[in-house]
Amino acid sequence: MSTESKTSPILSGRDSACRTVFLVCGCGNWMHTAGVDERWGERGDYEWVVRAECRRCRRHVGAVGSPEETAPLVDRLTWTDEARHALDRLPPYVQVLVKDETEAFARSRNERVLTFSVLAQARNGGAVAWDPDAEARLERVPAAVRAMARQELERTALEKGEPRVTVGMMQEVKGRYFGMFASRS
Repeated sequence: MSTESKTSPILSGRDSACRTVFLVCGCGNWMHTAGVDERWGERGDYEWVVRAECRRCRRHVGAVGSPEETAPLVDRLTWTDEARHALDRLPPYVQVLVKDETEAFARSRNERVLTFSVLAQARNGGAVAWDPDAEARLERVPAAVRAMARQELERTALEKGEPRVTVGMMQEVKGRYFGMFASRS
């Protein structure tokens, strides 16, 4: 199996083009993205599992790594299972609109993987802001779980339609996970 680096015509923009690494199967055909899963790695870091398949011989391969490492392996717009599940929970007449809105948002940012976060950001018009007090409090979270806590807090804000993460929201999320509201600030 070998790799080739090409410019992706799918997401080429006026000013810049996305770089894609195409996997080439032993039979000589390019392998295409079959799916992307989001997960937390063994060290507590966020990673993707990119699955690819050869459409000629049906060989399947997978790559695990950070989003930055694995994104070039994705050859087309691909919804993660988690994002697809969130989309499927919407009423059918809204699904089409949200799907189009999310895909346009991803294309505008030269992203090929549509995660729950990208879906929520498209619905919210961009990334979630953080109150300075909440950001300072997040710095006190142990480093091993800080990235996971950040993502969960941003996810909660986006699900609630809130534009920013506050200390109050942090207490609410902590209460949801630990069964009590923290009285400390």
